[in-house]
Amino acid sequence: MGNQLFPVFLKLNQMQTLVIGAGPVGLEKLQAVVRQSEQARIKVVAAEISDEVYAFAKEYPQIILEHKNYEAADLAGADLVIAATNNPALNLRIVEDGHHARLLVNIADKPELCDFYLGSIVKKGDLKIAISTNGKSPTIAKRLKELFQEHLPDGLDITLQQMSKFRQTLDGDFQDKVQKLNEVSAVLVRPAAKSPSFPFFKWLVWLTIMLSLAILLAIFWHREPEFQEYLINIDPIFYWFLLGGFIFAMVDGAIGMSYGVTSTAFSLSMGLPPASASMAVHLSEVLSNGIAGWMHYRMGNINWKLFRLLIIPGVIGAVGGAFLLSSLEHYSAYTKPLVSVYTLILGGVILSKAFKKPGKRKNGKIKQIVPLGFFGGFIDAVGGGGWGSIVLSSLIAGGRNARFSLGTVKITRFFIALMSSLTFITMLKYVHWEAVGGLIIGSALAAPIAAKVSNRISVKSIMVAVGIIVILVSLRSVIMFILKVL
Repeated sequence: MGNQLFPVFLKLNQMQTLVIGAGPVGLEKLQAVVRQSEQARIKVVAAEISDEVYAFAKEYPQIILEHKNYEAADLAGADLVIAATNNPALNLRIVEDGHHARLLVNIADKPELCDFYLGSIVKKGDLKIAISTNGKSPTIAKRLKELFQEHLPDGLDITLQQMSKFRQTLDGDFQDKVQKLNEVSAVLVRPAAKSPSFPFFKWLVWLTIMLSLAILLAIFWHREPEFQEYLINIDPIFYWFLLGGFIFAMVDGAIGMSYGVTSTAFSLSMGLPPASASMAVHLSEVLSNGIAGWMHYRMGNINWKLFRLLIIPGVIGAVGGAFLLSSLEHYSAYTKPLVSVYTLILGGVILSKAFKKPGKRKNGKIKQIVPLGFFGGFIDAVGGGGWGSIVLSSLIAGGRNARFSLGTVKITRFFIALMSSLTFITMLKYVHWEAVGGLIIGSALAAPIAAKVSNRISVKSIMVAVGIIVILVSLRSVIMFILKVL
């Protein structure tokens, strides 16, 4: 029969919305309504109200919270009803009561019980686009929303306001006004001119990858006797790094960050100098980030303009950081506590993010991409990690699309790891192959199952555990240095 829904836009600031349930799903529905109409008048009725709902309601005085069990009398004065309870019997009762009172009812995650859906909304100022899949696939609706949100220009609302003012100046009948507005707005549907250098740029990217890998293999070939010695006489420490690489990759798959900082903190605690630790971490990340970057490229998740702004300063910063850290290898007794302080700070950041409540997103996208790329690359090489934590979090916090930011950061991370590794290998006289091999194999074994396991473990719990472990390990290194000096 196809999609039988009739799309409408409701003036929720002139209506009364009743939300039943105040748990995680209730909070999600409450935020969805307020996000589209900050002046919406809402009453929340729930037997249990979460702290997050209380905190959210404090920001909007028009939201009324009633800590009580639902009754049919709660429908009095309501125009819309949204039920977000985990009680199927109560949901059916709400539907029956709502229909008896001639009200439209939405039951969370139960399309067959809904009179209306809360669809995905694209918002650019006064422009709103509603997307519906008739309840078949909220994921598709979400992806389309991200696509529109990313590609519709931010200046579109300015154009909309200018068109409104221009419309008010027009004279003549309705047909004349429509014709003039069509002529003026025709520029919005003209195909954008394609950059002739774009295909060449993509070929240049993959040519660089192949050339860099060839250089990396040549270096390994040059050091073949040293590498063969490790293969013949495997140090037992290899198995510790194998286990560590597996665990750290599983954690990274669950929360999307912290592989670098956990691997570096672990390597330092096992006695590796900072430069060797950073090299081992970056070498282990070349393959994983190359695969991840390729997958994001195939799925169209790369913002190539953002990639061009990040890649050059990021590589320069990474090579500069690797060169500096390798040059100070003789002073590893002093650089090691400095890097431990850095991982200690990152551990605190991870721990704080675990308990941080989601806030309002900043208006406007972050503009200082080039300095961000250089700083992220430099700190990543010096500290053994931080590219994702610094660059990705800054892009998303600054208003960038999360999916395109993740894909772009992943593919640029490949180059950062590759160029850092090349610099470390050419600068360092001694390579801890047991650490490199253990981390590479361990992380590769974890990759296929990390995503499945991550869906069954609380992200907050993982972040708390990782933050505490990194802090304790880093703190131990700093304290040992202080005791040694004293």
